[in-house]
Amino acid sequence: MGGIGIWQLVIVLLIVFLLFGSKRLKSLGGDLGETIQGFRKSMASNSEADDAPAQVQQQAPLSGAAQQSHSHTDRQA
Repeated sequence: MGGIGIWQLVIVLLIVFLLFGSKRLKSLGGDLGETIQGFRKSMASNSEADDAPAQVQQQAPLSGAAQQSHSHTDRQA
């Protein structure tokens, strides 16, 4: 009793068909299909980007003056 029966679905679909017409429903269906395809493509590209290994940025080695100041502070500690 709580669910939608087959006859209720038939009546709703008939009313929608009468309101919008076959040409309008066909274009709406095509637009919906294109939207779903675009969504799937974007999700696939996001998952490919997530699967790619992250590029690690390496720090440049310290210059001579900076190395001396670090070693000097290390000795004081």
